[in-house]
Amino acid sequence: MLHELLLALVGYTGDLIIDEREHHKSLGIHLSPDATVSDQRSFKLASDISFIDPSERDLIDRLITLGFYYRELDRFATISRNLSWVRSADVSPLDRSSELSNPKTEKPSVYRRAIANGLVEILSVYRSAVLQIEQKLLSETIPILATVTQGLNKFFVILPPLYELVLEIERDDIRGGQLLNLLHKRCHCGVPELQACIQRLLWHGHQVLYNQLASWMVYGILQDQHGEFFIRRQEDQDVEYGSSISDTSEKLSRMSTDDTSLTDWHLGFHIFLDMLPEYIHMRVAESILFAGKAIRVLRNPSPAFQFQDAVYNQQTKKGSQKIHGSSGHVPIQKEPLGVKMIGEELLPQAEADKIENMLLDLKESLEFHKRSFECSVDSIRAVAASHLWQLVVVRADLNGHLKALKDYFLLAKGDFFQCFLEESRQLMRLPPRQSTAEADLMVPFQLAAIKTISEEDKYFSRVSLRMPSFGITVKSSQVDLPKTKTYIDGSSETSLDGWDGIALEYSVDWPLQLFFTQEVLSKYRRIFQYLLRLKRTQMELEKSWASVMHQDHTDFAKHRNDRMNCSISQPRRQRFRPMWHVREHMAFLIRNLQFYIQVDVIESQWNVLQSHIQDSHDFTELVGFHQEYLSALISQSFLDIGSVSRILDSIMTLCLQFCWNIENQESSQNTSELERITEEFNKKSNSLYTILRSSRLAGSQRAPFLRRFLLRMNFNSFFEATARGVLNVVRPRPSLPVLNQQ
Repeated sequence: MLHELLLALVGYTGDLIIDEREHHKSLGIHLSPDATVSDQRSFKLASDISFIDPSERDLIDRLITLGFYYRELDRFATISRNLSWVRSADVSPLDRSSELSNPKTEKPSVYRRAIANGLVEILSVYRSAVLQIEQKLLSETIPILATVTQGLNKFFVILPPLYELVLEIERDDIRGGQLLNLLHKRCHCGVPELQACIQRLLWHGHQVLYNQLASWMVYGILQDQHGEFFIRRQEDQDVEYGSSISDTSEKLSRMSTDDTSLTDWHLGFHIFLDMLPEYIHMRVAESILFAGKAIRVLRNPSPAFQFQDAVYNQQTKKGSQKIHGSSGHVPIQKEPLGVKMIGEELLPQAEADKIENMLLDLKESLEFHKRSFECSVDSIRAVAASHLWQLVVVRADLNGHLKALKDYFLLAKGDFFQCFLEESRQLMRLPPRQSTAEADLMVPFQLAAIKTISEEDKYFSRVSLRMPSFGITVKSSQVDLPKTKTYIDGSSETSLDGWDGIALEYSVDWPLQLFFTQEVLSKYRRIFQYLLRLKRTQMELEKSWASVMHQDHTDFAKHRNDRMNCSISQPRRQRFRPMWHVREHMAFLIRNLQFYIQVDVIESQWNVLQSHIQDSHDFTELVGFHQEYLSALISQSFLDIGSVSRILDSIMTLCLQFCWNIENQESSQNTSELERITEEFNKKSNSLYTILRSSRLAGSQRAPFLRRFLLRMNFNSFFEATARGVLNVVRPRPSLPVLNQQ
């Protein structure tokens, strides 16, 4: 009888101790699925046993519940440790489809297998205790149940909670990070023995987590066959949420290169919150995601970059005389050893070993320490960010490309754009042709490059001029200009404001595409279009002045030669004198706005960015500093304030209209159009001053140098005096001087 009790304690029933569930099944009676945990304990002492006292029966019934818990836990461990799913990789597609169609087929789980290994350890301790009890009972002359109770008493606080844990795991299909989260919550209990057991189970689960982290953060490989890691590929999420494959391919097609590393960096991986344990902060998860992506980039450089780097290394070691003959397209596949060496240079093996040792130290710790884990992740992220910084900033010459973007997109090369606008001035006087606008602009663009760009400028070849499709990205702002013109060939063309759509493109190679994303380049293009329009307006105002002065000098020369023309030239000069004041007023505003943006905004922010680049050795910090740089350029130039940007657009439009009208007034005595432009300009310019001097802008840190701009504009209090009643002015008299600055 004692041996049957001992066998029942390790899960084997017989005649004395029966499995009530199996007994009911044999009789055709089914237990309710809503039965509680206590009701599900099916090990019972046979009811027909009459020679056992009621007190002993109660004691035996209590003891054999441990056997039931042992059997259920052992069953869970056996199922979870079953490695038959490993053979699924070799199964034919037909067999695999039949397995998938079978609803009883459970998805394998590496984390459950790890927990099962921990359960096996606990159950082995329990079996050892049962064996020791057997030894004691055999050595005693009169065996008593108290010996069994005394030896197994501690398991009454361990096995029932573990059984409840297993039931919850199976019922809710808990796996992966969710399983770690559940175990972490169960660790917080007041029973030391149970806490130690659950901590051991959590330790086994963390072994899997650390193995996945090592694969991801040391080698850049996502080792997650069953979707249990909190980092997943983006296409997994697209499939899960019903996104079509065409949508994913469309996202990938928007990338500027087909490099796998670039695609992985921008669209490849994401944090799957359902599998992220609650005790791992989102910031830490993002650091893990970044570190793995950075390691992937460092271990898988672009073939083109590998070749360029290999050529560079050969030049530095052997000289450049052998390189000129191999500057063409050389197959990369012929030098696999060199490619491997370049990858190792980007991430030295010593650094990879350092990362692996950090994770190994965490793995060997018996308890999970959140602070140690976060410190190690931050250290690994710092290593990855530092080497990515070395790749992008030093090897890929980030600062040179930033300088090139400043030269061409922010108009720092003023001589080039001055020459370009002068060469294209006559072309831009006409509406752009839909079919040849871009080709027409390439002629003055190349002429300006020949005149101003030296052969040593290796970045200009990356710059290209583009005209967007008319009617899609070109915005109309010069509403009062003639809308269409017809050429001799009869082709109808778009309005003059189409030239405002001129844009630049910049060719970026790997790995700079990690830094200069399409979003970043679009911000540069937006600022460029604004600055180019401003410079074009400023140049037209200067050219109109030169044209009028040339005409005036010509008239004066004729007057000296022919005294009879005095009656004609003198009234003309008197008639246009107020218009010259208006032109000077316009030029004064445009010049100060241009100086403010170029000097107070662009140059000051550029110096801030340069100091950050010198001080920082972290790639993510550098990306943040560059984003702040672009945001400051946009905000301090008022491009993100709709009311201000619309007024500036209107002012530049009025300036261009004024220039074109004043040059055409030689054949017309009607000045009503010029008077209308003057009135509108006065309103717009004073409205601009009123908005900019408001406490919301001038008194904030949004534009720290705005007060300087306002001081230059209002140095003689002219704007302040006229801005008070500008909205009530019906029509200023053109004969009155508009500006007394000079």
